[in-house]
Amino acid sequence: MTRTQKQSDGDENPTGSTAKQGGRGAASAVQSVDRAVSVLEILARHGEAGVTEIADELDVHKSTAFRLLGVLENRGLVAQAKDRGKYYLGAGVLRLAGAAAVRLDVSQEGVPVCRELADELGETVNIAVLDDDAAVNIMQARGTASVTAQNWLGRRTPLHATSSGKVLLAHLPPTLREGLLARPLHRFTERTVTVASMLRGELDTVVQQGYAITVEELEIGLAAAASPVRAHDGKVIASLSVSGPVYRLSPDRLPEVAKRTEAAAAELSRRMGYGF
Repeated sequence: MTRTQKQSDGDENPTGSTAKQGGRGAASAVQSVDRAVSVLEILARHGEAGVTEIADELDVHKSTAFRLLGVLENRGLVAQAKDRGKYYLGAGVLRLAGAAAVRLDVSQEGVPVCRELADELGETVNIAVLDDDAAVNIMQARGTASVTAQNWLGRRTPLHATSSGKVLLAHLPPTLREGLLARPLHRFTERTVTVASMLRGELDTVVQQGYAITVEELEIGLAAAASPVRAHDGKVIASLSVSGPVYRLSPDRLPEVAKRTEAAAAELSRRMGYGF
């Protein structure tokens, strides 16, 4: 089989931008993704490479390699040295790697902190990070009183109706925060705050007092408190929360739980390098 024949099944659409029918289309899309990842791996190994070098390593035509590089360049994953014409990994790769590293680090560092707090309070402790317009829980520890509690790990929860979400929302840059507040605020219970001006006031309070408290705003019978977790530069990268049923997290107990949550979040922030 010649090289031209070998590439005839997949190279008409290396970026996956034009849909094909049936299995050939799906196979072509998967092949394009695989080749794009291979381009990134080639640049990671060599530091930089030209179109011809990349095409040779992929065993594809230069036109195919050039189109793949064009798509990756448009997404900021590769960049081109104008003086040499060679490509290298772009800032977009650093952005993705940084986001993954933050999640991994805060989750790993949070294990002993969350377990200690869960043991102390007997409730469920979660670490959540911002995921577009939601909070996603990336680590969970359960206390002795929460053996039958709901599993929040991996679950996306609304920013405006959860303590973790309010913490993350409160510490966003103003432009991003206002953009999210401009969206419809879905009502989950009678206690859900759905008026942007009211929520804005709550977020200001969260920043001032160092924690957020929610009572039956997402689910009837559920209460929670959360505080911010900061990176070495002071940026809020996650929230640490304690949640449980309202009959255990009563109005009398919640402020105490919030303070303990704040202290645990401060400890995790210290582990992340904040304050040094």
